[in-house]
Amino acid sequence: MGFINDTKANIAADAARKAREKGQSLLVYKFIEANQSSKSTAPMQGMAEQIEAVESHGWRLDQMAAAEGKTLTGERVALVCVFRAV
Repeated sequence: MGFINDTKANIAADAARKAREKGQSLLVYKFIEANQSSKSTAPMQGMAEQIEAVESHGWRLDQMAAAEGKTLTGERVALVCVFRAV
């Protein structure tokens, strides 16, 4: 995993840890990633590692919605994930 994905995973893990410490039972988290190959099927490795980082703090991915779009910097994909405490 690269520096940017490592940083994103660490930020997600920190948010997950803080939510657990507050006693939350539900966490909604938005992941945004560059989408260079939107027309092909491919692994989303950075996303997978960020989701694993959240789950490592006692959360389970329950639901997810995805959207693709453009910003000033190009193609992006967003995953809005609902995690439940385990």
